[in-house]
Amino acid sequence: MGNTTTDTKEILIIGAGLAGLCCARHLYESGFSPIIIEASDGVGGRVRTDNVEGFLLDRGFQVLLTAYPEAKRMLDYGALNLRPFFPGALVHYRGQFCKLSDPFRQPREAITTLMSPVGSVFDKFCIAKLRKRACAGPLSDLFQRRETTTLQALRAYGFSEGMIDGFFRPYLGGVMLDRDLNASSRMFEFVFRMFAQGDTVVPAEGMGAIPKQLAARLPADTIRTGVRVAALADRGVVLENGESLQGAAAVVIATDGREAARILGQPEPPPGRGVTCLYFAADGPPIKEPMLMLDGDGSGPVNNICVISQVAPSYAPVNQSLVSASVIGIPQKSDADLEDVVRGQMASWFGPDVYKWRHLRTYRISNALPDQSPPALEPAERPVTVREGVYVCGDHRDTASIQGAMVSGRRAAEALLKDLQE
Repeated sequence: MGNTTTDTKEILIIGAGLAGLCCARHLYESGFSPIIIEASDGVGGRVRTDNVEGFLLDRGFQVLLTAYPEAKRMLDYGALNLRPFFPGALVHYRGQFCKLSDPFRQPREAITTLMSPVGSVFDKFCIAKLRKRACAGPLSDLFQRRETTTLQALRAYGFSEGMIDGFFRPYLGGVMLDRDLNASSRMFEFVFRMFAQGDTVVPAEGMGAIPKQLAARLPADTIRTGVRVAALADRGVVLENGESLQGAAAVVIATDGREAARILGQPEPPPGRGVTCLYFAADGPPIKEPMLMLDGDGSGPVNNICVISQVAPSYAPVNQSLVSASVIGIPQKSDADLEDVVRGQMASWFGPDVYKWRHLRTYRISNALPDQSPPALEPAERPVTVREGVYVCGDHRDTASIQGAMVSGRRAAEALLKDLQE
């Protein structure tokens, strides 16, 4: 790559999601002046929270895994007031709830988990084998292992089809939005390692508190919202309103993969994974424990349910409960018809009081995660340099996760700084 022809310290970043914010912070700390251009009305990208009648609604059910190495470096966990989930899940299986706990973190629940009808006793020992392998060695070594699908990996570990169908399909389906388990085995082992080595949490003020914390550490005039980029220009961009911003040292495209392809004039990537999330207000919680509930029967359409206010009471007004129900994909049904079938499934779990719950909002997120089917992580870190003066970051350049988005932002900043120094 040739030397830059400008002495300016200004860097244009397209997108105020986690990748763009992390990239901006690294550049700012290196003495540059990042300017973030965001098409929406706020920061966060896909990690945002809406306040609806006093309820905090994350745009799609999301969690933070505290073991993410990049999140540890970039975030002040104490200031986020993180609220943990119970390490395990309630699986609705053969008409009843069965509790599966992490025996390494909840040893008192080990016998209950061992005797659970979800999977065999041998399956429970296979989980220990999986945990040992997923947590072995440096994290980077995990991404050098042979890549298969998650389903193939689970079968290779020795799990029964009953355990795969009853637990792993809804559990990993909710994480990777893929009940078919076609996602990369590397992504699966990475996710399992993160769950095993840390807590699963949400900030007390919603997942949107994460990007807000990152943005607060940048100068007040860094981020410009409500403007969409039409095209790249020489050392700059042209906005859809006709305005031209030029003369920057470099441009970083920190959007999702499809938007990045549009801006770069490249072929559109494969469609991402979608999810639909419905939120309900209830007078009381259908369960008391701060746990995720999984559809182990595959009856659908709901894959997982969470009474998020049992995890973080601040998500709901006093004496109210907030229930989220996640449906993998984007159903063709109307919102009203989808709400009806979701209520029907939840009523079969919790009883007729479900019909008294008040529907708050439905989110249809068509590109919630990039597709992670093999060879999705071959290599794990995809290039962030497009050409001289143009860089790209986002979870589509790394693992489809908060960790991946943050890491890609740092990698783009490092590549940019290296090129400017040369």
